[in-house]
Amino acid sequence: MEKSPLERRVMTKVAWRLLPFMCVCYLAAFIDRVNVSFAKLSMLSDLNLSTAMYSTGAGIFFVGYFIFEVPSNLLMERVGARIWIARIMLVWGVISGAMMFVKDQWMFYILRFLLGAAEAGFFPGMILYNTYWFPKAYRSRAVSIFMAAAVFSFVIGGPLSGWLLDHPCFGLKNWQSLFLIEAIPSLVLGVVVLFYLPDGPRSARWLKPEELSWLSSVLDAERAQQEKKKHFTLMEALLNPKVLLLSLIYFLNVVSGYGLDFFMPTILQNAYPALTKSELGWLSAVPPLITIPIMVVHGRLSDRFKEQRWHVAVAAWWFAIGLVMLSLRLSPVMVLVAMTLCVSGRWSVIGPFWGLPTAFLTGTAAAGGIALINSLGNLGGQAGPKILSWCQSEDGSFSLGLRVLAVLVALCGVLTLLLRVPKPDPQAEAN
Repeated sequence: MEKSPLERRVMTKVAWRLLPFMCVCYLAAFIDRVNVSFAKLSMLSDLNLSTAMYSTGAGIFFVGYFIFEVPSNLLMERVGARIWIARIMLVWGVISGAMMFVKDQWMFYILRFLLGAAEAGFFPGMILYNTYWFPKAYRSRAVSIFMAAAVFSFVIGGPLSGWLLDHPCFGLKNWQSLFLIEAIPSLVLGVVVLFYLPDGPRSARWLKPEELSWLSSVLDAERAQQEKKKHFTLMEALLNPKVLLLSLIYFLNVVSGYGLDFFMPTILQNAYPALTKSELGWLSAVPPLITIPIMVVHGRLSDRFKEQRWHVAVAAWWFAIGLVMLSLRLSPVMVLVAMTLCVSGRWSVIGPFWGLPTAFLTGTAAAGGIALINSLGNLGGQAGPKILSWCQSEDGSFSLGLRVLAVLVALCGVLTLLLRVPKPDPQAEAN
């Protein structure tokens, strides 16, 4: 159906006002979450940590994340997005910078746990926040654009982390200066959120009355349509079989995704042993740079065809193919090709995926359901690095672990096709 000039104007304004800033915030969050993968190249030898200890510390982030995720999202629904997101960013910025003080494995574990607890609620909060602004027909592409920030964090974070490791400052060890400097953007942005981010459309001074009226009426109509089919209480949402299946699907993608993320610099270093850390950082930026347009187009296609399940499944399967390729003995160039296939598949899953729970959950049920899916799913971040560590052969190869991850993410695609979600009502959309 042809969009009205008012619809085009409103959605263009909302997208340009919110998405770039949300992307910058998530970029800072993701750099602080995964910069430990580059710090690993130096800090393990400095602190006498084993690969198993590193895997535990990298993954324990998601235990803290899991425990505090649902309460955090419910509190955001209560106190408002602006204050709560600012609080999250300021606290995680402080803890991320404190990683420079790590002295042993237990301090490493504690700070990684606290970082996960601090960041809990940010991503599902942003997914929930998207539902305040974007009707269903726009959500997959909005989430894909937002998630592109996480991918772009590797484009920025890889070269920056590599450069900081080769050029330490302030008399600190290279990994210490990495943690200190990369925490600063989160602290600055946490303050900016308080002045820039509106709690919702009704507090956005930049929306004209007719624009606010149109957006509110569309979102209210969609919410009423969903609740007419089934209005979930918070507890019903948390125990709903579809929510639990979505949690498992997301878990399987996250297991493989973070298993790859936390060892990507190591895998590339094994393929390109002659490169400096700075050069390795630039090389690690290639797969995510290619991924960004792929995942955005994939999200737009999902919205265009009003279909999410097959878009999730296909992306999961090409991720699995990339992992199988990466487990083989390849030339350095083909390792980079396989890595690009993995990264693009892993992130192309996300946009269509988050269109699935918001198709049948609203309000507090959506806040709790989205948080539960994300918190249970992100426990895969604890399992993924462990799988690669456990399956590492004596010669340092990750082949077996990569094949295990490939099976898990292929299963993610299969389970997605078993899911049944309500189809949009064409008459409601027309209204």
